[in-house]
Amino acid sequence: MTAAAEPAAGTRGSSRRVPDFFIVGQAKSGTTALYTMLKHHPQIFMPEVKEPRFLASDLRDRFQIPATATMPDTLEEYLSLFGGAAPGQLAGEASPTYLTSRTAAEAIARLQPAARIIAILREPASFLHSLHLQFVQAHVESERDLGKALALEPKRRQGKSLPRDSHRPNVLLYSDHVRYVEQLRRYEAVFSPEQILVLVYDDFKRDNAATVRRVLRFLGVDESPPVVPGQVNPTVHVRAQRVHRLVHAVASGRGPLARAVQASAKAAAPPGLSRASAVAIRNRIFFAAPPTLDERLMLELRRRFKGEVVALSEHIDRDLVSEWGYDRIA
Repeated sequence: MTAAAEPAAGTRGSSRRVPDFFIVGQAKSGTTALYTMLKHHPQIFMPEVKEPRFLASDLRDRFQIPATATMPDTLEEYLSLFGGAAPGQLAGEASPTYLTSRTAAEAIARLQPAARIIAILREPASFLHSLHLQFVQAHVESERDLGKALALEPKRRQGKSLPRDSHRPNVLLYSDHVRYVEQLRRYEAVFSPEQILVLVYDDFKRDNAATVRRVLRFLGVDESPPVVPGQVNPTVHVRAQRVHRLVHAVASGRGPLARAVQASAKAAAPPGLSRASAVAIRNRIFFAAPPTLDERLMLELRRRFKGEVVALSEHIDRDLVSEWGYDRIA
């Protein structure tokens, strides 16, 4: 059993601060923007590590990577992320894997029974399209065609046809990401309705400020401070995946060769070149606008997951079937 499986016992006698609220997901649905906007609120503390992922023990990285050395590996390391919270502040974190995880809801409840839970849900087809592109960009996924990646699910559930260096094979089971009602019920089983806020991505995208103020009311903090609009992480397309993979490995500092290349690049870089500028140059070289949606595949996905949308509409008492256009799908 991992350290994340028994958080409550591990906090006895600890002076570490326990988080008060959790943005549990989904990925590619505005969680980063929400994290950033809440971080600017004077009554809220968010750690520098945006996605600790510590309490999703079933989705922890399969391999230890030097580049993720800042990620907490023990309960004490996890709780230390919130050590900067002032006595009058609420502490929170944002790990999108917590919604898909089958263990996170109970782990959060053991750690903080009074926790507030925030989930953001997105229309399934567009969500999976965006998620797949992110996985390709992050070198979690090697199959660049979403339809083919979905077709690999039966084999991947058996541990087959996985990318050679995939560190989180469970996340490649795409259909598991859109089992919305099942995911929400895991939290409803351990938290009261008053402790759970379910948001819809479309609302957040349409009006950042209104959605953030709804979150602030839910958390019970002051709504009056100005809300700094956030930009939802854009979906991008990797131009040259093999070259980008090599650059990614070098940038991550994996091994002595990578560190030597980093040192040489730093020495050769123009004086005064900031990290942000270097990242911007890299992005212009390797990333392009996402490819045009395959409308046939999108229709196929909407047909496949219409039942999930119908169930979610009934579950949260909101007609997402019509809002997301599923009423026009035979």
